[in-house]
Amino acid sequence: MSKTWAKMEFYNLDLGDERLNKRAVKLIETFTTSPKLSISQACQGWAETQATYRLYANENVTWEKLLMAHTDQVEQRIIASEEPVILCLQDTTELDFNGQETEDLGRLSYDTQRGMYLHPTLCITPDRIPLDISDAWMWARGQSKKEDQENATIKESDRWIEGYERVAEMAERCPDSRLVYVADREGDILSLMQRSKASNFPADWLVRAKHNRKLSPDEKLWESIDKQEVTSRVSFIKSRKKGEKSRQVYQEIKVLRCTFPVKGKEGIEVTLVQAKEINPPKGKSPLIWRLLSNRTVENEAQACELIDWYRCRWEIEMFFDVLKVGCKVEKLQLSSKERIEKALIMAMIVAWRVSNGHVSYALRSCLS
Repeated sequence: MSKTWAKMEFYNLDLGDERLNKRAVKLIETFTTSPKLSISQACQGWAETQATYRLYANENVTWEKLLMAHTDQVEQRIIASEEPVILCLQDTTELDFNGQETEDLGRLSYDTQRGMYLHPTLCITPDRIPLDISDAWMWARGQSKKEDQENATIKESDRWIEGYERVAEMAERCPDSRLVYVADREGDILSLMQRSKASNFPADWLVRAKHNRKLSPDEKLWESIDKQEVTSRVSFIKSRKKGEKSRQVYQEIKVLRCTFPVKGKEGIEVTLVQAKEINPPKGKSPLIWRLLSNRTVENEAQACELIDWYRCRWEIEMFFDVLKVGCKVEKLQLSSKERIEKALIMAMIVAWRVSNGHVSYALRSCLS
């Protein structure tokens, strides 16, 4: 694997010392060659291992600086791709560091777990060619749910809103591609839609509906979409997951353009595309996707396009799998959350590079 890509990836990196810049490049090259190995195993020597720990301990080296340099290259890949649409996938994953002596970690789903949360934005083409991470939120909760309630320092839902805002900012720097923010149910936030509208929709959004909102005193969203006529049908293979085999899915598509009321303000126009499974296997609930977007849908092709884009969300799940299983980030043994955050940025770049072995020649030319 060529090592020149790492220099290009950190071409704009400025850690205040050229030696630190070179060390970061060398680390990326080392970890890409041996992503599953621990720091000491990958570095193959005490001197190199110590140099790595010193880099993560250096106060001039921040995860924001590492990510900023990398994001510059992601944006260059977006521009070079000449794709009319770029999907910006967002999701959150838990990182479990239980049993490790690391400062500033907090509870996860259970109070007995210790770790942190990672919420990145993965940019891909509609053909699922990954262009890598453009943004990330990382945080740790308190030691217990009670502690978080008593000392609320972060509103976790803000990650979705700020995630959209970063995509909108990037859209201004990549004007030849339409950026589409794609999120699961947690992204169904009215204030996100309001901010998008207030800034004249610099980037589109596509989120899976979570709330059966009232459209009027007498009607709610689910009931209204069910009354619409079927516009088309689609079929696909649903990927297998733990405890469940892959299977063929057939769905009927319905479309609704409606307005979400906003108290004291002008309402927000949205499109709802519903894809509902017909004749699911015995004992299985039908697979239903209700997708909200600011985009208008005027025909069958546009409705199916939104569904296809949402299905691309699977790519960020695969990315998390590469990060945890392929790069073994939950095995990191560093003394503080701050140092883990730096290592995570490096690991995400490695995860993208490692999983990119199937990438097309056209994209490879953008990386060389």
